Amino acid sequence: MAKNWSGKGTKDDPWRLKTPPLASEFTIFRDETVDPPLLVCQVGSTKLTYLARVIEDMHAMLKRHGDWMPLGAADEQKDAADGTIEAWGRAKTNPVGGWYGQKKGYRGRVGMYLPPLLEALGLVELEHNPKNNRVRAK
Repeated sequence: MAKNWSGKGTKDDPWRLKTPPLASEFTIFRDETVDPPLLVCQVGSTKLTYLARVIEDMHAMLKRHGDWMPLGAADEQKDAADGTIEAWGRAKTNPVGGWYGQKKGYRGRVGMYLPPLLEALGLVELEHNPKNNRVRAK
């Protein structure tokens, strides 16, 4: 399969990624100038921010899970389906005790934008179907 990403993850050279269905492009970079560090995700004119630790936390959770997990991407205003990456990304039981997304009103979509980054970093296998994609740790 062709590589679905490029970039180094810096502000000047962000990761250029595609959503799991490979239908849309977006960028992410790691901002170490703030405390705690953030991932800044640009989707068209919309900027989303996530705690950077989500990379390690999600990978560790997927390793413990040990099998495929549905993405379940959803906006903040919509409920996340149980047992999905999206539900984990906002659960009170995750390592940060709630939302990894930091911008109120735009805290969702962990299941859409973070698995492609983990795939680019070589941490996960990610499906690229038109919908209902899943991810698992390598």
